[in-house]
Amino acid sequence: MAKIVYSIWDGKKIDNRSKRLFEIPENKIFSDFDEFNPGNPIKAFFGDKGFFVFDKEFNLLEALKDYIERAANESCGKCSPCRVGTRILKARLEDLCTGKAGKEVLDEILTISEHIKETSLCGLGQTATVVISEAIIHFRDEIEKQIGKSTENKTQYSTTYVTAPCIEACPAKVDVPKYIDYIKNGKFTHSIGVILQKYPMAATCGRVCVRFCEAACRRTMVDEAVGIKVLKRFVADREKYVTDNWFSEDLIPKKKDPELKVAVIGAGPAGISAAYHLLLRGYPVDIFEAMTEAGGMAAVGIPNYRLPKDEILKKEISIIEKLGGKIHYNKRMGVDFTLDDLFKKGYKAVFLGLGLHKGKMMNIPGEDRSLSGYITGVRFLLFINHYYINMGLEMNLGKKMVVVGGGNVAMDCVRSALRMGVEEVHLVYRRSKNEMPADKEEVEAAEKEGVIFNFLSQPTKIITENGKVKGIELIRMKLEEPDETRRRRVTPIEGSKYTIDADFIVVAIGQTVDTSFLSENDGITLNKWGNIEVDKNLMTKRRGVFAGGDCVTGPATLIEAMAQGEKAANSIDDYLTYGRVKFKKENRMSELLSHIRKISTDDVKLPLKNQYRVKIRELDPEIRKKLFEEVEKPISVEEAYREAERCMRCYRIYSVVTEH
Repeated sequence: MAKIVYSIWDGKKIDNRSKRLFEIPENKIFSDFDEFNPGNPIKAFFGDKGFFVFDKEFNLLEALKDYIERAANESCGKCSPCRVGTRILKARLEDLCTGKAGKEVLDEILTISEHIKETSLCGLGQTATVVISEAIIHFRDEIEKQIGKSTENKTQYSTTYVTAPCIEACPAKVDVPKYIDYIKNGKFTHSIGVILQKYPMAATCGRVCVRFCEAACRRTMVDEAVGIKVLKRFVADREKYVTDNWFSEDLIPKKKDPELKVAVIGAGPAGISAAYHLLLRGYPVDIFEAMTEAGGMAAVGIPNYRLPKDEILKKEISIIEKLGGKIHYNKRMGVDFTLDDLFKKGYKAVFLGLGLHKGKMMNIPGEDRSLSGYITGVRFLLFINHYYINMGLEMNLGKKMVVVGGGNVAMDCVRSALRMGVEEVHLVYRRSKNEMPADKEEVEAAEKEGVIFNFLSQPTKIITENGKVKGIELIRMKLEEPDETRRRRVTPIEGSKYTIDADFIVVAIGQTVDTSFLSENDGITLNKWGNIEVDKNLMTKRRGVFAGGDCVTGPATLIEAMAQGEKAANSIDDYLTYGRVKFKKENRMSELLSHIRKISTDDVKLPLKNQYRVKIRELDPEIRKKLFEEVEKPISVEEAYREAERCMRCYRIYSVVTEH
């Protein structure tokens, strides 16, 4: 466990320099700070709130110079305090390191640092000089001892990491402030380019992303989060014709040896993302998809009123084939081929990007998959998309339906049922509205469209007659104190049972991996939750076989699946190039930052004018609930400019100083 020699973070100072090493107190937050990578001790950590030093021989002055040099390089140049000030600081610190200046310039450096912090227009400038100010104020004597002692052969090395709260919250680590900056400047092509560095499904994500980034947006401390998702959709829709000309095999600078071919199992978001990044690196890629269309749950699970398939999803998936990838449909692993077959055919690596198409059951009396009028949520959505929308076949769902569940799949089911002509749609959820895992916007949309919500209700029995669903028996629940998972427990209220008549019951309480595709010879193991077991690099127990997405994480989101696909592609690239997965500095920095954030507070110091986010236009609820037409309408260019201006550009610079 790393021991703090001296530090100042978030206004809290620790000074153990005069103590013997074994007397230096430990802090459990720093249990992961001994080494940056194996054999490379961490000497110090620098960030937006100050710094921590773990080595008595650490050269603070040299580290401050390196830190501010990165800040100067990252300055966008739009305001002079940050653009000019950071360069002046860099020059002054270099003079101190080489002995060209003495301690008398420290007061000038402090004044400049404070001026940059107080007058810069964005988060980078407002936080980049905090380490310098705090070092001079609290540890001036340490800096003075190190003046003129810089050497050409440095004994410490800095790894810097530039990020923002929204970037860290995004599973794919999309540089959100950067693509918003380009929108501010009217450079829409540049903006979509930033997003496409991470995944090909930009317009899809701009419609169905659950917005982890917006939950972390610091603008919420002023008024409302920046409309990050709607800006992504705006630029993806606006540039859709430009990107048509971008993707071809000519985009790939250097092709790999044709023998290094990779098989991707599953053309869902994880598989598409993995194939995309592997193709861009020059690998030949074949995707094997069990269904007749690509897209996974994005294609068969997300309704058209949220994601138009033909003009959006299919077009973005076609990027794979433009890059030279091949998608083989109606090819089911475990039926049409095995892992052994793939390796015998010369594939050097395999990625398993299988979705969760098997719905969970409630396991209550009367429940039976063979019942007429009973279906799981994912299967219900698949039937609607495939048979009703794609093939035009009629579906008789009766007049009254009950959907059990509280997630986004349940929301898609109730809203789709209304569009299928069901007159009365009930949603049953065992907790309260506040505990629902579904996207709040989806819940509000369902309410507007007339879905009847039955909160704090637990199914106890399915009522049947002659093999057909007739209704559902429920018991009312009450909320208790949170359990070990921090969710409030629920307990039944005695004597509170009631029934709801229904022609159709849809159970949308979760999905699991259908493991029938695996055999004992595959060498793939499952964890206690029934998901595929992988290491931190997404490699399974079988060498050369990687897995990611829902089959590894359990039910997750489109953006999480795409992030897993990119991570797997990086690991496969390393594996095929070096025979092992290399250490990733950026991943380690993000890991260390997650520890530091536990002891950090956040605020917005500069006054900002309240400017609420753009209001999205929608179809009238009474009209849209009869159609599968897209509900949300695009914003205008003027609205995009205004919304982009709300971004506070909350970049932060973090640095780890190591021995080598």
